[in-house]
Amino acid sequence: MFLFKYLPGRVIKFAKTNPIAARYVIDGFFIALATQIAINNYYLFAMRLGANDYQLSLVQFLPQMFTLFVLIPGGLYMDSLHNKKRIVIITMAAIMLGYLLCSISPFAGSYSIAFFLGSLSFAGGAMALYNIAWQSFFPTVVDITKRNYVLTLRTQIFLLISTIAPLLTGIILACIANLKGKIIAHQLFFIASILILLLAILNFKKFRRSRLIVPKRITLSEIKSSWSALIHNKPFLLFTAVTLFFHMTWHFDWTLYFISQVSYLKMNEFQLGLVPLGGAAIQLLTLKFWSRKNEQHGVVLPFTFGILGLSLCPAFMIVAVSLPSSIGPHLFIILHIIAHIPFCTITLNLFQCLLQVVDEENRSFSMSVFACLLCLSNAVMPVAGVALYHALGADINGLRLAFGIIFILRIIAAGLWLLRWRLLIRNTTV
Repeated sequence: MFLFKYLPGRVIKFAKTNPIAARYVIDGFFIALATQIAINNYYLFAMRLGANDYQLSLVQFLPQMFTLFVLIPGGLYMDSLHNKKRIVIITMAAIMLGYLLCSISPFAGSYSIAFFLGSLSFAGGAMALYNIAWQSFFPTVVDITKRNYVLTLRTQIFLLISTIAPLLTGIILACIANLKGKIIAHQLFFIASILILLLAILNFKKFRRSRLIVPKRITLSEIKSSWSALIHNKPFLLFTAVTLFFHMTWHFDWTLYFISQVSYLKMNEFQLGLVPLGGAAIQLLTLKFWSRKNEQHGVVLPFTFGILGLSLCPAFMIVAVSLPSSIGPHLFIILHIIAHIPFCTITLNLFQCLLQVVDEENRSFSMSVFACLLCLSNAVMPVAGVALYHALGADINGLRLAFGIIFILRIIAAGLWLLRWRLLIRNTTV
């Protein structure tokens, strides 16, 4: 009883003394809940609609390719707007439409997979534009001295939801015995996400800008000027090159991870839900530790530990699939949690590192170009991972060898990021 008497008072006090942070916590809660309910079940939904290994890889490929076509024009358009809050709301509405189309894809009959992939691509493009719009709006609301604090709070709520949502959806799916019932459950997940996004829009309308940024006109000369400024921004180019290589090594095994869990570890829906739950829970527990490290050492160095943690994932998968099925899934979940101890540095620090190297007047455009490159990696590398797996024999030995190659590439990525940090220290720019 004491907790229920004490907690509301603390919440009210926090909201009064930190109104912007409180509003962003609420925003993070709604966005995290909506996306986690939907995203955690993409692969399972596609598989139950009849997708094969190749089509499962398209779950990543097609949305990212669609995103490539909308990000740069979207970024240029956002830089021309006085009010970036409006475009954030519009993109959230577009995500709602995409989820609605995903929910009705089973009614397309023999075209259900194609319809789902097309709907998912639309939702993915809208989500990418939302992220760019939100990132452009964020610095106009939150002062640079408070960004780490506000993002830490938002990341905390995101991780909390990431801990709960996969468990709940996994339990719901595991309790449903027949395929038709599971498909209906997936549809209801998308509908629930739509309703939650509607609440997110109502909350976001209450934000107010603390400062104005002069918009740019969309003309051919301005486009050339934006590209020229980007090409001559050496800190941005170095950051993008190193970060892109890291993301390529990260995206390489995304589909292979799912194939390993389902085909080799034979994990059920509940166990599949425990994987993101465990990773999110350990991030939630370690978030304040890594946030303090950001305050002490800057946001660049701690990011290295996030890459090193991800480097362990393919090595741990090799161990898990090499053990008996009675042990492998359980050990994999434990090892997955260990590897994710420093993962929140990626969630928390990447955006802050990016803000350090982009010009204010070209912020949306620069972020769009950066996001396009990551989308290209996200589109191509999971397919490349499946192709590598099949080229190596599409068996347990081929799987181990593929994960071994990915492990080496991630270690190289960590070394490159650490080298960039040393260069920044030498040039005293951080």
